[in-house]
Amino acid sequence: MTDLGWTLSVAETTTGGLICSRIVSVPGSSAVFDRGLVPYSARAKIQALGISGSLLERCGAVSVEVASAMAEAVGRTSHSTLGLAETGIAGPIRGRSPKPLGTAYIALWTPEGVRCERFVFRGDRNAIRERIAEQALATAVAYLEDAA
Repeated sequence: MTDLGWTLSVAETTTGGLICSRIVSVPGSSAVFDRGLVPYSARAKIQALGISGSLLERCGAVSVEVASAMAEAVGRTSHSTLGLAETGIAGPIRGRSPKPLGTAYIALWTPEGVRCERFVFRGDRNAIRERIAEQALATAVAYLEDAA
């Protein structure tokens, strides 16, 4: 990523900062990592990222549409090359969503557009959060390996 002159910004909800923590634990990450946001609430997604309230209402916070919008928004607003975002349900109590616990959407905004995948992770709350963080970083790394 450094060789390409690219930068990365992150918007994470379920993981609450785990993705950013893993990034900054790597020496030299300041050369590529611009910023990380944890817009946990719907209000924060609207205020910090400009996500439409009607999109949140129509699709739900845990959706391909919202994850994709988050990735694009964090990338564009930070003027980063890549925007990485995740949103999911870690439990242990299931909320209003009909989606199963462990459901997560991980989106990557790139120069070619947004790609988003749905995952269902197993385990307790912390295990789900850790797995989402691992997969989000693996998604970014896989893209970078292809781009190099």
